Amino acid sequence: MVTDVIRLLLFPALMAFAASSDLLTMTISNRLSLALAGGFFLLTIITGMSLPAIGMHLAAAALVLAISFGFFAMGWIGGGDAKLAAATALWFGFDFLMDYLVYASLFGGVLTLVLIQFRRLPLPGPLARQTWILRLHETGGGVPYGIALAAAALAVYPKTGWMPAFGL
Repeated sequence: MVTDVIRLLLFPALMAFAASSDLLTMTISNRLSLALAGGFFLLTIITGMSLPAIGMHLAAAALVLAISFGFFAMGWIGGGDAKLAAATALWFGFDFLMDYLVYASLFGGVLTLVLIQFRRLPLPGPLARQTWILRLHETGGGVPYGIALAAAALAVYPKTGWMPAFGL
């Protein structure tokens, strides 16, 4: 029962928090990535995941972390995005990593195009008083890519081995 609640709620709730945090503050807390990693390890213990399987999940996360920090070094993504992507890869392992990365790329592209269009429009008065909207509207400003990463994670998560108890 507790395991099912954790499987059903923890990962999706943390992803929703990551997306909203990035939207409103352009920041993804290190604590969030640590909570994702901690939740993964808690479930591996509860479900009895084998050590080789855990090793493969760790390898997937390490690969994503290395590549995404290269992207961070080039200025293409933020550090919080890199850590979120790696923590998500920890949950998915190699089995669902490609699905996640394809969805994240597609959603990130759409998000970027929407922001480009949004930044071309004048802001109505009530919106112009919202700090987070001004930050999003700023020409040349960053893209809250955590939204795309979280959306991709939520699109892939029901396909994983974490969800079969719910028939999803």
